[in-house]
Amino acid sequence: MSVESRDEAAWWESAVIYEIALISFQDSNGDGKGDLAGLMSRIDYLKWLGIDAVWLTPIYKSPFRDLGYDISDYCSIEPAFGSLDAFDRLLEALHAAGIRLILDLVPNHTANDHAWFVESSSSRNSAKADWYIWADPAENGGPPNNWLSRFGGSGWEWCEARRQYYYHSFLVEQPDLNWRNPQVRAAIATSMRFWLDRGVDGFRVDASAVLIKDHLLRDNPPNPQAKSKPPPQRQTPVFTDDRPETMDCIEFIREVIDAYPGRMLCGEVQGKTDRIGHFYGNGRSRLHLPLNFALLDSKWDALSLQATIDAYFNAIPEHVWPVWVIGGHDKQRIASKIGEAQMRVMAMLLMTLRGTPFFFMGDEIGRKRVPIPPDRVHDPFEKLVPGYGLCRDPERAPMRWDDSPGGGFTTGSPWLPLEPPEGAANIAGQQRDERSVLALFRTLMALRRDHAGLRRGGYAPLRSQNDVLAYKRMDGRNEFLVALNIAAEPRNFHWQGRGRLLLSTQLDRRPEPLPDASILLRGNEGVIIAIEPR
Repeated sequence: MSVESRDEAAWWESAVIYEIALISFQDSNGDGKGDLAGLMSRIDYLKWLGIDAVWLTPIYKSPFRDLGYDISDYCSIEPAFGSLDAFDRLLEALHAAGIRLILDLVPNHTANDHAWFVESSSSRNSAKADWYIWADPAENGGPPNNWLSRFGGSGWEWCEARRQYYYHSFLVEQPDLNWRNPQVRAAIATSMRFWLDRGVDGFRVDASAVLIKDHLLRDNPPNPQAKSKPPPQRQTPVFTDDRPETMDCIEFIREVIDAYPGRMLCGEVQGKTDRIGHFYGNGRSRLHLPLNFALLDSKWDALSLQATIDAYFNAIPEHVWPVWVIGGHDKQRIASKIGEAQMRVMAMLLMTLRGTPFFFMGDEIGRKRVPIPPDRVHDPFEKLVPGYGLCRDPERAPMRWDDSPGGGFTTGSPWLPLEPPEGAANIAGQQRDERSVLALFRTLMALRRDHAGLRRGGYAPLRSQNDVLAYKRMDGRNEFLVALNIAAEPRNFHWQGRGRLLLSTQLDRRPEPLPDASILLRGNEGVIIAIEPR
C-alpha cells in the first residue's frame, strides 16, 4: 500500500482531532444551549483553524443529567440540539469542508428512561429481563456487594417491581447494560450501524474499560492510597474495572467498525500508562487510538515530561499509532495548570510529538477554568461528591467567541456562565493578534500538514537537560529538532549539525539559518529547527 493510500485508509494517523461539547459550542436560537445549527454556522472557523476531524460529545436523545451520557434513544437526536435532518446537513457540510465527524458511543449504560430499561425493570420475566446487571439482595436485604458508584454511594439501586438491585457505575439514573448478553451486543451494533450508514467517520467509546464486571460479584478491596481521595476512590476497582473479558467487548465493537472501510475507533481507557498497550490489541483488533492523557497528568518540568513520554512509548506495542490528548470535557484545563506562557510550549509539544493530537474546544486560545458559582453548578459529580475541587463545569462553560456579554455564544442566558469578558481569552480577539496562542495552534497545524516528518515521521528522544525538553522527528529525507524551554528563564541549547529555524512559539522569529549549532531559548520558548543534511 502506498503512503498516499495508507494516509486515506488510516486518516486518523495524520489527523488533528478537535473535541466539541455541542451544548457549549454555539447557540443558534437564543435558548442558551449550543446546537447543530450553531455548529453548522462555525464550520468556516473549523476550516480556518485547520483541524481534520471533530469529535462530538453525545447528541442523542437524553434527559441530560450528565452532559448527555445518559441516553434515552441511541438512534435519535436530542430535540434541543435539532433533528436527524439537521444532523445529515451538518455531516454533509463538514465533509464538504474536508472535516470528518466522530460521535461518542456510550455502550456501558443507558438512561433509566430508555425503553430497554423500562422493559427490563418491569419484570424478571420480560423479554429484556437480562439486558442490565441485576442481582438479588444480600442476606441482610442490602446491596449484593460493596461496589461503589463513581458519583458517590453504593453502585446498587433497589427496584421494587423486580425485588432486585441493578448496578450503576455512574448515576442512579444510568443503569449498566449487561454485555454478557448477546442481545445487548447486537442492539449496540445496530445503533452503531445506524450512524455509520449515515456517513459518520468513527466513534469514541466512552468508559470502554468497564463494560464487563465480575460475574461472581466479588467485593472490591480497599484502596491503600485512598487518603484525601473522594469516596468513590476509596476502593481498588479490580472487580468492576478493566476486567479481561472487556477486551472481547471492544473487539466486538471493532468488528462492527471494520465492516465500514476508513472508519476509526478511539476510546476512553483507564489505568496507568503501563496498561494502555493492551487496548490496542497487540495482534488483535481493538481500539485504533486508546486515548492517552499522560501529558495532562505529568508534572510540568523537563525531566518529568521526558520520563512521561518515554514511559508511554515503551508501553504501547510496536507498529501501533500513538495518541496524545491535552484536554477534554471531564479533564481540568491544562492552561490553568501550567499557565499562559507554557501553554504555547504545550501546543508545540502536542503538535510535534509522534502521534495523533486531540484537544478540546477552547484549548486553542489557552482558555482557563471558568469560575462557576455554587448555585449554577450542573455537574452531578460536584453535587453528589462536593468539596474535592473536581467539578467539571469550569471546563464545560460555553465558548467565548468575542468580548460581548453573551460571548458571541448566545443572545440569551447561557446554560453555564461565561467568564467576565474583561481580559478573558476569546476567538475574535486572538484572530486579530498575529502572535496569539490561537495563531500558534493554527501555524503549528499548518506546519505539521506541510511536513511529513512532523506528521508521520519517526521519533528520537534527546537527553533533556537544563530545563529543556528536546527530541527529533524524521522521515528519511528530512530531520527536525524540537527544543522546548520549560523554564521561565533563558536557556542555551546546543546540538550537532547545521540547522534552520522554522518556528518559535513566540511567533516573532523569522525562518532563518542558524549560524552555529546553538540557540538561546527565551523563557517559556520552544522552537522547531530543520536540520540540514551533512
